[in-house]
Amino acid sequence: MTPIRAVAPASPPTAMQGLVGLGLAMMIFTGWAGLHVYAMFAFDLTWRTLPAALTIAAVQCWLSVGLFIVSHDAMHGSLVPRGGRLNGIIGGALLFLYAGFGWRRMRNAHFAHHKAPGSADDPDFSVDHAARFWPWYGQFLSRYFGWSSLLFVGAVVTGYWLAGVPVEKIVLLYGLPAIASSLQLFYFGTYRPHRHDGQAFADVHNARSDGFAPLASLLTCFHFGYHHEHHCSPHLPWWRLPAARRATLTSGSMS
Repeated sequence: MTPIRAVAPASPPTAMQGLVGLGLAMMIFTGWAGLHVYAMFAFDLTWRTLPAALTIAAVQCWLSVGLFIVSHDAMHGSLVPRGGRLNGIIGGALLFLYAGFGWRRMRNAHFAHHKAPGSADDPDFSVDHAARFWPWYGQFLSRYFGWSSLLFVGAVVTGYWLAGVPVEKIVLLYGLPAIASSLQLFYFGTYRPHRHDGQAFADVHNARSDGFAPLASLLTCFHFGYHHEHHCSPHLPWWRLPAARRATLTSGSMS
């Protein structure tokens, strides 16, 4: 059986892709920032409002994933095609807000991942735990969550505490969404696409795509679960991956 190859859809005008990308990025950032400020300084956390708090935490987790995915597009230059330094400025700012990550270090590591996915040279891959979630996640976290991230998170937590924000609110509405978003990104964007589960990969990208419908794909990881399409066409922004996935399935059904 011939492996199905990802087929990229026709590219829209460069200016239009940049406008759409920036518009979506602004919506994600505004939603994340607005909800975060509301959660820290306006929301009244009590036992009665706990269900609402958990809902806020879940939405904030998803929006945090969105921040990272937008910065990921910026790494590939697909946020603003031919945007030059604008991609780095936006991507770097969002990565720093996400967890105090450094732009250059994260971008270099991601390019190394694309150069040798699922191999010993892939910084996102665990050769020793290629099918085990928690050990792989622990190794993944230790590679990226370093002193700069610890200092950043510590400064944010200390600042909120000094401003009078209750500790339980900081933990539930800042700490929990941040940790959960890292799990969500790792599970849907790294572990599921690249894990070794006994099934052969289609090609040298060592990546597979989820069979989720577009809405489920959006909710799980901003379409990053269409991972084989991303590796075959890394110039496509996250919001164009469903079209790439449809093209892949259509090509497979016609072959």
